[in-house]
Amino acid sequence: MNKIIALAAFVAAALTAWAAPQRAWADATPSPPGAYAYIGYPNDGQVVPANKPFRVWFGLRFMGVAPKGVKYPNTGHHHLLIDSELPPMDQEIPSDRHHLHFGAGETETMIQLPPGRHTLQLLMGDDMHMPHQPPVYSKKITVIAR
Repeated sequence: MNKIIALAAFVAAALTAWAAPQRAWADATPSPPGAYAYIGYPNDGQVVPANKPFRVWFGLRFMGVAPKGVKYPNTGHHHLLIDSELPPMDQEIPSDRHHLHFGAGETETMIQLPPGRHTLQLLMGDDMHMPHQPPVYSKKITVIAR
């Protein structure tokens, strides 16, 4: 009998864990049709100064920019991913040195990179830093810091 109870508890926990992301995704903020983000500068393959600040500007089409906490249809704010893959789309976008948040609605920034090859990518987040459905992100570009 204890094995049956333990198995039932395990199955219930597994189903709850599986269903949680599904609920989060189902509640995701919708993105407008055709919306996309892009990095306007620097360009893919461009050499940027190593250990010195350089400008990165963000582009967005068919969608507006609004600060964190402002829930308005067809808007969001930028997150710059540096040397990172896209995060899970059913979770809040992380905030660390690889996931920079621009919750005030910024459309450009200055960053500094150590020497080497680096990737940059934009991901839009809603008023609560969650990716939209479908997610709105840019092509990943590579820059060379020298």
